[in-house]
Amino acid sequence: MNDRIFNQEPDKLRSEERIKRLETDKIVNYCLQEKEIKTLLDIGTGSGLFAEAFSKLGLIVSGIDINNIMIESAKKYLPDSEFIIAPAEDIPFHDESFDAVFFGLVFHEVNDYEKSLMEAYRVAKYFTFIFEWQYKKEDFGPPIEHRLTSEFIKNIALSVGYKNFTTVFHNNMVLYILEK
Repeated sequence: MNDRIFNQEPDKLRSEERIKRLETDKIVNYCLQEKEIKTLLDIGTGSGLFAEAFSKLGLIVSGIDINNIMIESAKKYLPDSEFIIAPAEDIPFHDESFDAVFFGLVFHEVNDYEKSLMEAYRVAKYFTFIFEWQYKKEDFGPPIEHRLTSEFIKNIALSVGYKNFTTVFHNNMVLYILEK
C-alpha cells in the first residue's frame, strides 16, 4: 500500500482553506497563458477541483483517479466530463489524446514516477503540468519525505523526452511546465 496517497473524504479536497491556499483559478490561468489548449487530462483528479476550473475556461476535460470515491465525486461537479478509474502509470487513452495533461498535487503519490511521466508524455500533444508542494517542511500538506525536489522532477522529465522544463514558484507550491 502506498502511504503517500490521500485517503480522506473527497470533500476535504474542496475545503475553503485549501482552495484559498491553492489559488486554483490562478494556477489554471497560468497553465493556459499563451497556449492553444482545448483538451486536458487531469491525472489524479480527486474531487475534480482542477478539472472543474479548466472546464470553466472552456476546455474539454477528462480525468483519471485510482479511487472510485474520488471519481464519483468529480462526476458530481462535472457530469458531462469523462472520468475513469485508472492509475497514472497506465493511462487508458490513445497517444496524443489531449493537448495537455495536469497533475494537481498528486505526482508525489504515484507508484512509479518515470512510468507515470512517460504515460503523460504519450497521451499529451504539447504540455504536461505538474503542480506540487515545494520541497520544504510545512505544517500542512504531505510530510517532507513525500515531497519531491525540483531537480528530481526535472531529471525525470528530461529523461522521458520533454524538451523544455520551466519551474514557477507559487506561494507554498511549484508549477512545473513540461513541453514536448
